Amino acid sequence: MHINLSGHHVEITESLREYVHEKFSKLERHFDQINNVHVVLNVEKLQQKAEAKISLNGREIFAMSENTDMYAAIDALIDKLDRQVIKHKEKYTKH
Repeated sequence: MHINLSGHHVEITESLREYVHEKFSKLERHFDQINNVHVVLNVEKLQQKAEAKISLNGREIFAMSENTDMYAAIDALIDKLDRQVIKHKEKYTKH
């Protein structure tokens, strides 16, 4: 899994980068056919935004989360993506 991490109006620190990699490894445990992940961290006034687009085999999954804390926004984003990946995996195995 290749993770592209970028930030708009926010500097990506090493601790933030490690946190994102640690959280996205959770997704890889559920479904190992994740090809590419593009994560964008954004700050708009008091809101911290985290967006991610995951490329699976023949499909893309997108999720976005907002919070006043960047780490909480990343946690909420991972929860949303986790639900979508599990749903995709169930459809994939049923088919």
